[in-house]
Amino acid sequence: MKFDSLTFLFYTFASVLVISGLKVISTKNPVHAALFLVLAFFNAAGIWMLLQAEFLSIALILVYVGAVMVLFLFVVMMLDLDVAHLRSQFKQFLPLASIVGIVIVVEMTVVLVRGFIGSRVPMPLQTPVGESNTMSLGKLIYGDYVFAFEIAGIILLVAIVAAVALTLRRRKDHKSQDISAQIRTRKEDRIRIISMPADVQNRQDGKK
Repeated sequence: MKFDSLTFLFYTFASVLVISGLKVISTKNPVHAALFLVLAFFNAAGIWMLLQAEFLSIALILVYVGAVMVLFLFVVMMLDLDVAHLRSQFKQFLPLASIVGIVIVVEMTVVLVRGFIGSRVPMPLQTPVGESNTMSLGKLIYGDYVFAFEIAGIILLVAIVAAVALTLRRRKDHKSQDISAQIRTRKEDRIRIISMPADVQNRQDGKK
């Protein structure tokens, strides 16, 4: 195997990516896990850059590192997460999670083996003449795979709504807006006029 600078950079990025990915799921502090995920995104962007996919590399840094992960950090630091309660049922779901993980690893292995060994047709690495990498990617996403792209957007939207619904809980120190109570309100409930005796002068005389 020929060893050059590109190969060295690839193995460096890949090694750091794997180590940071393992730290994401093994670290105890959720803030540290989010920071390791940022490191994983940076190394993945480096690998995309080596594959001459500049648009994907920059989009990964700007979108995920610059927006999504910053949002994750704000949410993790603002929410009062009970880590001990979340880990209390870890052993209960460990067998099922292990089975699902093994199935995913086997499926990915089969796909990679068939892609790199079973296929005899070399994958094109260069973009067509007169097109940039961004143009070719846009044609694929919004042309050939536009239906799958829209389905992925709908799935992400449903996931966001489900995450908000699952994390929404009522707390005593949290004030929320009750739309139904606002609709049922009457003008008599907005202001109340109370008739009180004018005994201010008597109180002042008693103090003297």
